[in-house]
Amino acid sequence: MIRRFGSPREADRRYTLRPGAYAVLPRDGQLLLTVQMADIPDIQLPGGGIDPGETPITALHREVYEETGWRIATPRRLGVFRRFVFMPEYDIWAEKVCHIYLAHPTRQLGPPVEPDHEVLWAAPHTAAQILGNAGDRHFVTRAFL
Repeated sequence: MIRRFGSPREADRRYTLRPGAYAVLPRDGQLLLTVQMADIPDIQLPGGGIDPGETPITALHREVYEETGWRIATPRRLGVFRRFVFMPEYDIWAEKVCHIYLAHPTRQLGPPVEPDHEVLWAAPHTAAQILGNAGDRHFVTRAFL
């Protein structure tokens, strides 16, 4: 059984399954995070949806680059969690199955290429407090605190 964080599934709501790959990215005592700018900025572990035909690792590399401008190395799976959320950018209710990896940012190629994303570096204890969802906070806490 996959651990759930956040609100439970609503019985009368239809959800789209959205698997994704996300990374805890330590470098020089800080974690590389992304801020998705919207009406209310959302601080997240870099990563996102696994496209049809992609493996989780391929998606992880692509998504981290798009959201941060960084390349990564040596991803190692930490675990998985699920959450049920509304995704306004897609206008859907989603069952997100979030595969979490520990990886190392190796080279910054430029700024984020995905619109409305900014890079944020934070100490692990700070990240564990400011990340926008409980699943992300759990994996940072488990890995570093």
